[in-house]
Amino acid sequence: MRIVILGAGKMGSWFARELFREHDIAIYDIDKEKLKSLKDIKILSEIYEVRVFNPEFLINAVSLHNTIAAFEKVKPYILESCIISDIASIKSGLENYYRTSPFRFVSIHPMFGPTFADMESLKEESVVIMKGSDIKGAQLFRSFFERFKVKIFEYSFEKHDKMMAYSLTIPFISSMAFAACVDRSTVPGTTFSKHMEIAKGLLSEDNHLLSEVLFNPYSLAELDKVTAKLEYLKHIIREKDSEELETFFQRLRKNIV
Repeated sequence: MRIVILGAGKMGSWFARELFREHDIAIYDIDKEKLKSLKDIKILSEIYEVRVFNPEFLINAVSLHNTIAAFEKVKPYILESCIISDIASIKSGLENYYRTSPFRFVSIHPMFGPTFADMESLKEESVVIMKGSDIKGAQLFRSFFERFKVKIFEYSFEKHDKMMAYSLTIPFISSMAFAACVDRSTVPGTTFSKHMEIAKGLLSEDNHLLSEVLFNPYSLAELDKVTAKLEYLKHIIREKDSEELETFFQRLRKNIV
């Protein structure tokens, strides 16, 4: 299958290298430096060259805030028979876009990334395919991810974003709060060092990705839950309420069993 990938960032480049094994791949990015490491893969210097390549499938791997703009930019150069797709971590706005688009679509979210995941061993990782996605296009991704033994889930756009608010916003803000309080004059212990590595990994991500997660329409509700629990913990500490703290510890352990 002829596949064009828009965006040669971490995930776009990974898809290009892996799909290249079985498909005819071309990739485009406005940042030409990102394309230099992609050996043997056809590089599109200008967006209009997509027309000549005539893709059957298009993977939009640019940042969320540019996803719809990228679709619109490439739209004049693809046929309506081309299936379009995105890999955005937050789907806000995309469902409405697809609803009015003349193209069949597939919307997925690989629940892993080069920062934390072992891209050579993805067996315990997961990917979400949005309900309403084109059957043929979804099957291409299913076959691709099954090769890595990745677990595949299917959610609605709304359910996906609610789940992301829970699974991404909470750890993100926890790591950011930790990073905000770091004092480099202290001598870190083992626990501190582990948290530091997590925070460094998170903050090595692109600012746009971090913003996308935090600006998820459902993120604020999750943040309110965190701040409420912190206020509760502050109350326990302020009152030195050992009995209540014991109960709190028990609930925490029960949550993570």
